[in-house]
Amino acid sequence: MPSKVRITPCLWFDTQAEQAANYYIGIFKNSKITDIGRYSEAGKEIHGREAGSVMIVEFELDGQTFTALNGGPHFKFNEAVSLQVRCKNQAEVDYFWEKLSAGGDPRAQQCGWLKDMYGLSWQIVPDAVPKLLADQKTPASQRAMNEMMRQKKPDIAALQRAYDG
Repeated sequence: MPSKVRITPCLWFDTQAEQAANYYIGIFKNSKITDIGRYSEAGKEIHGREAGSVMIVEFELDGQTFTALNGGPHFKFNEAVSLQVRCKNQAEVDYFWEKLSAGGDPRAQQCGWLKDMYGLSWQIVPDAVPKLLADQKTPASQRAMNEMMRQKKPDIAALQRAYDG
């Protein structure tokens, strides 16, 4: 079924597109798989996949459409692209951090950034952060920035305390 949106991020996986899509829709409310496309015999000499195996999975995460592609081991995720999750409060920060970092690389956690079990980078961004960092010339914003740079998982109360001095 054709998507209603014009631009859809495509996430390249080796063979885990369906597994990853199910993982992500299990984390975000209002999410679902909308379609699964399968490889056919056509083009097998190029794609090398078994006919009937999953090629693409179209899914939505809280209304944002994505495509997951089983394209083979040729390309890996890197930090040049990440997905941001805006969070209203510390409970949301804690929830998304716990779910998305499970099985990921703990060495890749800094300033609200993490890598999930598939190597995809995510930014967990509390709604308070842009407000605290809005005027980078003020000592308050500079203190909040210094605190954020020391954190792995965002701690909104600690950021606010740093801002307040």
